[in-house]
Amino acid sequence: MLVLMLQTAGKMHGGNQSGVSDFLLLGISESPEEQQILFWMFLSMYLVTVMGNVLIILAISFDSHLHTPMYLFLVNLSLTDLFFVTNTIPKTLVNLQSQNKAISYAGCLTQLYFLICLVTLDNLILATMAYDRYVAICCPLRYITAMSPGLCILLLTLCWALSVLYGLFLTLLMTKVTFCGSRRIQYIFCEMYILLRLACSNTQVIHTVQITTGGFIFFTPLGIMVMSYVWTVRAILQIPSASSKYKAFSTPLGSHLAVVSLFYGTLGMVYLQPLKTHSMKDSVATVMYAVVTPMMNPFIYSLRNKDMHGALGRLLLGKAFQRLTGRKLRH
Repeated sequence: MLVLMLQTAGKMHGGNQSGVSDFLLLGISESPEEQQILFWMFLSMYLVTVMGNVLIILAISFDSHLHTPMYLFLVNLSLTDLFFVTNTIPKTLVNLQSQNKAISYAGCLTQLYFLICLVTLDNLILATMAYDRYVAICCPLRYITAMSPGLCILLLTLCWALSVLYGLFLTLLMTKVTFCGSRRIQYIFCEMYILLRLACSNTQVIHTVQITTGGFIFFTPLGIMVMSYVWTVRAILQIPSASSKYKAFSTPLGSHLAVVSLFYGTLGMVYLQPLKTHSMKDSVATVMYAVVTPMMNPFIYSLRNKDMHGALGRLLLGKAFQRLTGRKLRH
């Protein structure tokens, strides 16, 4: 349904002339030598991202010890990262190997829709995970009832529904924008800021709506995360034992803090700037949050988490890993 709506909008903007409504995704570099290097770099990062997130999902799914709210949210975060890179990287790889870097109007807005939807979903799931860590550390005796399966499913349903609706809302707003000049995009995918820079119609209203709604959608969860961290860290610092403090920070809390810092740090490099400005730094920052962050998330959660170590070991090595860990425990 979304594709049909965007195709109709594309015909209204571009008429029946093929190619008039196309955009050109030029990427980071137009040098053939550099494009070959970028192709293998993006392909490697894409494969690592897919493999890492699939392993996280499988390890949690097949290990009953990890069937807890935190890891349920982590599965959804990994799914979001998988969809995110699949929405952008395959098209980038094709463009790097092809002389035709065009993407249709409908294709561009479809890519934009999933980009907005998945970035929003990533943000909301991270906030939900922060709340889960707050309850687990600050209210451990109430954790089972406070984070019941029904509530977890409800929170995830709200995250997905809000993300889908917000992506649809902004994408439909973009169908009102007219493009009559350059359609050269210096990014690796269609992104809302760069499309607004290319518009020849008045985009002030759309930009204001985007800033207003985006501020609410992103800063409200960020505020929840900051408050959760403040209360959680304060509770941990009140623990008298140094080893207990270290254990508390070694839980998924430490991994979550690292992921949130990476996500908001790279996102802020792109969007906390004037609409009319653009530089190579923006393109690199976009690659950071669109490619590097989804790739790093599985490493961050697996390297700092003993439960994930065990689950991944059992998934990959099976009984051999169980025998090895059994011997270590006996010794």
